[in-house]
Amino acid sequence: MPVSREIVRMSHSTNSASSQVTFLLLFLYCDILSWALPTAPEYLQRGWQRLLEEGESCVECRLEECPTPRGCLAGVVRDACDCCWECANLEGQICDLDNTNHFYGKCGDHLECRLDAGDLQHGEVPEPQCTCLSSQAICGSDSKTYAQICKFQEMRNSHPWADLTMAHEGPCESEPHIISPPYDIWNITGQDVIFGCEVFAYPMASIEWRKEGLDMLLPGDDPHISVQFRGGPQKYEVTSWLQIQAVRVTDEGTYRCYARNKVGQVAALANLMVLTPDQLNLTELVLPKMPNLRRDDDFESDESYDYY
Repeated sequence: MPVSREIVRMSHSTNSASSQVTFLLLFLYCDILSWALPTAPEYLQRGWQRLLEEGESCVECRLEECPTPRGCLAGVVRDACDCCWECANLEGQICDLDNTNHFYGKCGDHLECRLDAGDLQHGEVPEPQCTCLSSQAICGSDSKTYAQICKFQEMRNSHPWADLTMAHEGPCESEPHIISPPYDIWNITGQDVIFGCEVFAYPMASIEWRKEGLDMLLPGDDPHISVQFRGGPQKYEVTSWLQIQAVRVTDEGTYRCYARNKVGQVAALANLMVLTPDQLNLTELVLPKMPNLRRDDDFESDESYDYY
């Protein structure tokens, strides 16, 4: 019995000492973690890879060993060791806020790494992204308009053989281009019909609607036909809608959207087919083969548009 008690006492003492050592190690580990883990702002600026790489110094720079970067649409920047050239980040790509190149990378020419304040307002964790410093449109030597200098630069770097240069700031003057033409439509008498026409041009284009066979601009004096206009959706664009309320059989025909400015004019047409309820109920009725024909119910209601 005394021997058994001694064994139990020694075992209890050993377990107690082991528990104390384990607790001490756990306390030291947690203390180290609390010292090493970054706060939220540090995480946004430094990135986890940089944390892993801290303590590793750069070796001597040997330019002859540096690879040649290719296909860099936003230009080139120095690497984290300020030695070799590498591709810069494009507009919209994640970047290092502290202007280093340790994790996400540096932004290219005419770009700046910024946080999107809109994400904070929506309760989201913002990510630093490369943002173009200018919103001024650019006219290229190819007579094409670019939204800003960053888009122009991407095109120039992707086609170096084209020798693309900037003609001037601001959009190029050009004849209208119909981005979204009206589509062929069919519907039943008494229903509403809407044709849409979206146009890009500089100077801004004016849009007119005509019906084939009528020598007049729509809507004319017809109260069940109306025309609306709106600037956009993009810069230098204008959108127009032709609405026919309670469509009649006599409204059937071909409608044209004309867009013009001082440089030129273009047009796009669409066909309207009107059916009566009796015609729609005929089992042998076959709709004509028009590639863009669709029922007007497939479109959004005009209430969803912001007319002005």
